[in-house]
Amino acid sequence: MFDIGFWELLLISIVALLVIGPSRLPEVARTVGLWVGRAQRMVQSVKSDIQRELENEHLKNVLEEQKKEIDDLKELVDDTRNQIETPIAQFSEQILSEQGPAASEPEIQDTQNTPAAVERKP
Repeated sequence: MFDIGFWELLLISIVALLVIGPSRLPEVARTVGLWVGRAQRMVQSVKSDIQRELENEHLKNVLEEQKKEIDDLKELVDDTRNQIETPIAQFSEQILSEQGPAASEPEIQDTQNTPAAVERKP
């Protein structure tokens, strides 16, 4: 974190021993250790928060891309449906107009006056 080598640490220890004195040095070292530990935990917490936010932002971007792709696919499906349904509707209208109204009604056959029905009558 601080990138302190052995010689730098030794120099800091000697200066601390001279300034603070041998009687209070263990207490000060303990306090400094606690503060360094808290600082490391705080830095780790900030790193994890930033990482989580970046991951959330990445997921939001992926979600938006997927929504765009889905919208494009829906538009493609609608265009394809229109391209298929339009000629079918035109063809159906053309067939119905050529057949006329009589073709749309089924013929009713008279089964009583057919030659087979007349021969069966007693």
